[in-house]
Amino acid sequence: MTTSLIRPPLLRSGIDRNADEKSKNMTDFTTFSSMIKRKKRRLCLSPMAAAAPVKTTGFSAPKFYQEVLTAARANFTQEISFQSKDKDISLAKTLLHISAEDEAFLAFNREMDAHSFENERKGSKVSSDGQDLDHMESMLMAGKRTDEWLLELDAISKEVEVELISKDIGCHLIQVLEAVNKVLFETRGFKRSPVVDSKCSYLHSVLSSRCGSAILLSIIYIEVCRRLNLNIVGSRVGEDFLIWPETQNPEELFKVNSGHSLFRIVNGRCVEDPKSKASDVNSNSLLGLDIATNRDIIGIYLANLIRLHWKRASRMNRGLMLTSPLRPVHDDSSSLPLLRPQDLRLAIMASEKLLILQPHNWALRRDHGMMLYFSREYGEAVQELSICMAFAPEEEAEILEPFVEKLHLLRLESSWKCLGQKGRLTVP
Repeated sequence: MTTSLIRPPLLRSGIDRNADEKSKNMTDFTTFSSMIKRKKRRLCLSPMAAAAPVKTTGFSAPKFYQEVLTAARANFTQEISFQSKDKDISLAKTLLHISAEDEAFLAFNREMDAHSFENERKGSKVSSDGQDLDHMESMLMAGKRTDEWLLELDAISKEVEVELISKDIGCHLIQVLEAVNKVLFETRGFKRSPVVDSKCSYLHSVLSSRCGSAILLSIIYIEVCRRLNLNIVGSRVGEDFLIWPETQNPEELFKVNSGHSLFRIVNGRCVEDPKSKASDVNSNSLLGLDIATNRDIIGIYLANLIRLHWKRASRMNRGLMLTSPLRPVHDDSSSLPLLRPQDLRLAIMASEKLLILQPHNWALRRDHGMMLYFSREYGEAVQELSICMAFAPEEEAEILEPFVEKLHLLRLESSWKCLGQKGRLTVP
């Protein structure tokens, strides 16, 4: 074994199967003709998703995006369904369904902004019923559909096979991992983004730009190795998410060959960083780590996504915590900070999906309810926080109780304002 092939990935992470025919049909939701023929769905994802009723005739922008949002959420739910065995969950498919939903939401907002701009220029209302193939193009994720991005992962694994064949070497574990590293980090040029933003936080974007967050590079590594029949497992260690090949003999992962251990080859320089808890991992402590399931990995990814969008939403209120209004409880809703509504909605959507994975996580439900509060969706916030109080520890429930009572009053006040506005509009 030579060291020239080794270019270790930096896989430090912030507390960062085959489907049946029905799943295949739903996955191809971006096909133009299937969008026209698709029947009305009743699943409500967000206020935007339910903005317009689906009609049996005609083809409008709200209908198009509602269909895409509904299909993406349904695909996500089906992929991580608790009826499915964890080993059968595809990380790549699940993350691409997440990408599809968020892309549909962003595309809808861009569409509405464009119509508003055109209305201002022309001084007249522009109908959105003239949906054409341009909308289809806008829904492609970086120019490709979900199945095409899955083929991209297949292509990477094929390149690894070619690399092994070209070197006329066998399939020893170390050689396979070196070949994966060479293809990913030298031939393909994948690298960790120095700044975590939305462009490096979605699987299709990382496969396109080859620059991504640490957790997504780990997921790509796992998916490529699975296509090579090599099972890679991982675990959260402090602020890192470490991965390694599944083995019955952990000692072999730490044997040094050509100056590097197998654990070092897979996880990169973070295992030699004295600031990282990963540097303390050895064959004995490795056995004490909790191996992350596929659902766990998806949960870590979604939690990172929530933090990213919340940080962007609250950018003008540096240091604002979701739980800030709980201590102390404010009596005036005018103290609500101004947040970016699009980023806040993306955080709420990620939180909704994480709650599908972890429905009994009271802290997550509390945070979800607080995001709804910041979004001024008081009725929904009351519902989520009331459920949270039933599962939360007693001391937390006592803090939430007066806040929920306040939200009841805010909900009533907002309903009175709506009635008043409606009344004024009907007066001649």
